[in-house]
Amino acid sequence: MRAQGIRLGIAGAMAATLTACTPEEMPAPSDGRALFMENCAICHGADGKGDGAMARAMRQPPPDLTLIALRRGGTFPKAEILSTIDGYARSDLSGPDMPEFGELLKGDLVPVDTGDGIMTPTPRKLVALMEYIQSIQAQR
Repeated sequence: MRAQGIRLGIAGAMAATLTACTPEEMPAPSDGRALFMENCAICHGADGKGDGAMARAMRQPPPDLTLIALRRGGTFPKAEILSTIDGYARSDLSGPDMPEFGELLKGDLVPVDTGDGIMTPTPRKLVALMEYIQSIQAQR
């Protein structure tokens, strides 16, 4: 009986957290485009193909972001992309090539399902940028 009460308490806390971060409107790809141009285009290029002004000067050229889903059998890996942008998945990389974008982690949160069926509170700007990158995926 006590375990059920704990589970209900945890479920209630999670629901309150999601309710607190539920936005009026979810970020759209158009919201992320400006963030991409401001933070990413210098290396990845205006069209995301890895040919930005800084690309030739880099030790390892930036990847073509339009091919992410094609390289993964047509699936866009939301969790991986969010982790790469925020720096979490790059903690073991050396060198200054891919900067961390702390500003994208500030501000309000929105609930996002990254493919595991769980709505996770995620910074709005980070979600907007991910949505834009997903929108520029090449079609077969």
